[in-house]
Amino acid sequence: MRGASHESLARAEEALAGVSPAESLGGELFSIAKLLDGNGALRRALTDPARPKDTKVGLAQQLFGGKISPQALEILSVAVSGRWVSGRDLADALDQLSVEAEVAYADSRGKLDEVEDELFRLDRVVAVERALADKLGDRVIPVEHRQQLIRGLLEGKADVSTVRLAERAVDGRGRSFAASMRSYQVAAAARRNASIATVRVATDLSEAERTRLADALSRQYGRQVQLNVIVDPQVVGGVRVDIGDEVIDGTIAARLDEAQRRIAG
Repeated sequence: MRGASHESLARAEEALAGVSPAESLGGELFSIAKLLDGNGALRRALTDPARPKDTKVGLAQQLFGGKISPQALEILSVAVSGRWVSGRDLADALDQLSVEAEVAYADSRGKLDEVEDELFRLDRVVAVERALADKLGDRVIPVEHRQQLIRGLLEGKADVSTVRLAERAVDGRGRSFAASMRSYQVAAAARRNASIATVRVATDLSEAERTRLADALSRQYGRQVQLNVIVDPQVVGGVRVDIGDEVIDGTIAARLDEAQRRIAG
């Protein structure tokens, strides 16, 4: 998200931070995002730069007042009062806000660490179980049936916020399940003012090694770093770290690839 849309999202996030976390808030904001996905006329009406912002806020309140919580209506009103590069940006922003609202609700219950860990573990299970991944991503199967599948896997075994986010990832709004899950993990880490480092190693790290690596990355990036460790035999020794858009590849495989490129060159 760029330019005016980025600034409008930031203002809506400030509004979200100013309301008390609530169980229903994330779902309400996501439902509005889905409604906008399927209604181009409404997207245009709520984001038209030629219309006064009071008119757009009034329309939102007329349509949603009494149907969603006062907190959700407040955040929506702040969102539609902003400027958006496109109507799709407003829907994407409400989706992002819905995730942040769910994460805030988990944090308010002291469950943030648990939810973050469960999201990572579920992401890895789906990545390994190809049959499950194929079912969750099969757009021929109605989304409600795919959500029922993930709910059946998680209910009674995972926190309610994890279940709701996983169901949302199945819907995806055009994104893959894996991409959605990764973005949710980033949102959970951001709630703690932390970054996520995905660490790939040939053999698992000891607790002492994890601590040393996390401390080193935290010093390098100037903020807390949460490690998500993936054991990958293809790494062939060493460590590969993905953090944000940066990659630190100290694996033997990477060094062999580099040597081959030099020989070929």
